[in-house]
Amino acid sequence: MAFEGLSAKLQSIFKKLTGKGRLSEADVKEAMREVRLALLEADVNYLVVKQFINDVIERAVGSEVTTSLTPGQQVIKIVNEELCKLMGGANSKLEFGSTTPAVILLAGLQGAGKTTMSAKLAAYLKKQYAKSPLLAACDIYRPAAIRQLQIVGEAVGIPVFTYESKQPAEIAAKALEYAKKHFNDVVLLDTAGRLHIDNDMMQELSEIKTAVHPVETLLVVDAMTGQDAVNISKAFDEALGLTGIMLTKLDGDTRGGAALSVRAVTKKPIKFSGVGEKLQDIEPFHPDRMASRILGMGDMLSLIEKTQAAFDESKARELTDKLRRDSFTLSDFLEQFRQMKSIGSFEEILGMMPGMDAKKLGNLQPDEKLLGRMEAIILSMTKAERTSPEILNASRKRRIAAGSGTSIQEINRLLNQFDASKKMMRQFAGGKPKKGSKRMQFPF
Repeated sequence: MAFEGLSAKLQSIFKKLTGKGRLSEADVKEAMREVRLALLEADVNYLVVKQFINDVIERAVGSEVTTSLTPGQQVIKIVNEELCKLMGGANSKLEFGSTTPAVILLAGLQGAGKTTMSAKLAAYLKKQYAKSPLLAACDIYRPAAIRQLQIVGEAVGIPVFTYESKQPAEIAAKALEYAKKHFNDVVLLDTAGRLHIDNDMMQELSEIKTAVHPVETLLVVDAMTGQDAVNISKAFDEALGLTGIMLTKLDGDTRGGAALSVRAVTKKPIKFSGVGEKLQDIEPFHPDRMASRILGMGDMLSLIEKTQAAFDESKARELTDKLRRDSFTLSDFLEQFRQMKSIGSFEEILGMMPGMDAKKLGNLQPDEKLLGRMEAIILSMTKAERTSPEILNASRKRRIAAGSGTSIQEINRLLNQFDASKKMMRQFAGGKPKKGSKRMQFPF
């Protein structure tokens, strides 16, 4: 999980502070010394750490006092605000410019994840902005780079433009012409990467910029490279003039050095982050929400947005009606599990909830494989069995167990869980609501 190591250390440090009734200047400086070490261990740039600690100490031992907070809470509030400022303050939205189509150039080193991120961004723009994107294959060097872009483009339903040429700038210009003829309003250029920064690479990217004048020049950086990400971003910005940064593999970066350093050093905003392997695993980067996650305060806004994206409101009303009519079936039960899985793993969801630590729950966490077995059991049933599970006798259960690779005990456990969930949800969906209140609609 993103920032897991750093988050655990900072929460441990601040737990000591909140346990004290009064804080002296020495207490604050001692806590900040531990924070400094935690940030350096997280591979945050040394100069960034130094400035951050100085800013926090200056505010914490100064005259800023909020009567509603304890001294320890006041320090945490200041650290939260400074972390947010460090990562950019507010979410920086993507620019589309005044001309159509808008061109977005994606650059970066080889292996950073440009091709996959191109498809993720295209799918995000199609869903969230109702855009009609076009992916352009401008990587003529890496074997199968064009084929990879075609595969991921097909997976998200985005057309891919290819053109036989040894000049990437020419390919980009042809892609722009094609987009105008076919009414594509955004063109995303997947450019070639290198194993290291070199002059030829920068010259090639400069030629593409001159040919198509992109409104956004985004650098795709692997978050797990730590301070290297900062050095790479600085070099690309000096050569090309970046407009923003996209961090990949943020979900696997337990330290957080890149996310905390790259904005402070380059002054360029982090616009998006890749948070998983699936092609829908992309999020706009919100510094305030990320700061809250790091300090264990959760991120309810992101959780709400994920839930709204995963759940269909009309289906929620339909489910509520089914519960009232007592026609909730195992097919509906399965649909609920699938929608929950589309939000993210149980650990991810807990990480967004204030005060929740998935690691401390240990065995209370549901087994993801167990959820898969439950799905296999329901899919092994006939339509009649899913609609009326009371017809499941011993013979039917043996057939389902053989078909799903599970046991009769697991089938019985699933049926008990289904009955218990049905009763609980009926209590929420049914009954007479109090005056002035509304009945709850599942899954909201």
